[in-house]
Amino acid sequence: MSNENAVRVTISEAARLFGVNPRTIRRAISSGDIRYIVVQGRYKILFESLVTWSQRKTSVRNKTNAVGIGQWVDQWKIKNARYSPRPPSE
Repeated sequence: MSNENAVRVTISEAARLFGVNPRTIRRAISSGDIRYIVVQGRYKILFESLVTWSQRKTSVRNKTNAVGIGQWVDQWKIKNARYSPRPPSE
């Protein structure tokens, strides 16, 4: 995906979407786990990077499924595993 067309969110938006504390997002930025750019002094996080990070971290994945966007995944009825926010476990 080209960065110019990438979906970007703020730290607070990312925290709400994934059901975590904004400090958790900031720690992931500091450790290099999440890709971002800075626009007018504010972090804009690449959404694709957030999804990848959230799937690698069990605690984040659990929170996302419980109180974040993951709680609605079953309603989306995505049949293609490639595009599912909950890929099948291997």
